[in-house]
Amino acid sequence: MKNRKIVVASSGASGVNLGVKAVRLLPKEIEKHFIMTKNSQIVLDKETGVTLHDNDDISASISSGSFGVDAMIIAPCSMNTLAKIACGIADNLVTRCASVMIKEHKKLILAPREMPFSAIALENMHKLATLGVIIAPPVMAYYSEQQSLDEMENFIIGKWFDLLGIENNLYKRWE
Repeated sequence: MKNRKIVVASSGASGVNLGVKAVRLLPKEIEKHFIMTKNSQIVLDKETGVTLHDNDDISASISSGSFGVDAMIIAPCSMNTLAKIACGIADNLVTRCASVMIKEHKKLILAPREMPFSAIALENMHKLATLGVIIAPPVMAYYSEQQSLDEMENFIIGKWFDLLGIENNLYKRWE
């Protein structure tokens, strides 16, 4: 199997740890790229082995379909970013990469972070879902019996990895 390339982006400060932790938990054999909006950067702990891209650098390698990114997770995904993606606005690196994922028919997972969802947000999510985008907000399931915030985060990230076909043992599975 060729070396997979995964982009993880964080577009909101609330819940940014999920994006950072997802990058940290990706297997070593996966080439990792990370994008953070300015609001997310204030909570970043630098991690070695991860290429951090400037969200203003729309010409970064990962913004081109020819670079060959296999999948992208935006976690958390602000409603602003979700709306831009739904409308085809690619005015920064996060939204440009998402646009490339859609046009290349690659896996794109959005983890919207606000609740309750407004009718506008739900309409945007529906539009994106019909295009094949996976809408996977950070929602808990109680069957895996999480006892800590760390275990809750592992459950959510494990479910995202499942969607990408990345083997993991991050949570207790349904028996």
